[in-house]
Amino acid sequence: MGASKSDFFTEEQNNMANVFKALSHPARIAIIQYLLKVDSCICGDIVNELPLAQPTISQHLKELKNANIIKGTIEGTAICYCLNPETISMFETYFNGISKQLQNKCC
Repeated sequence: MGASKSDFFTEEQNNMANVFKALSHPARIAIIQYLLKVDSCICGDIVNELPLAQPTISQHLKELKNANIIKGTIEGTAICYCLNPETISMFETYFNGISKQLQNKCC
């Protein structure tokens, strides 16, 4: 079997693409903004905040968790979610690098 096209890119490029893909839905951006506002929450809190059904929110949370953008801890029968600081730091490093490179460029 041949190599997948992602094999031609670096691990960092593939990781960033996976994270950006997970962020490519407005509901997931809304979930992240909500988590920033409340610091952490239980899935039911998000359902009350967004105009989506609980199964839909669960699917979006799964995508965000698979991309390591959020973390979840089990508290009884509920899962409490928060942003993953390591992934947020990766964003900061990535975009700071782009910003520094753009300072010396003109078009």
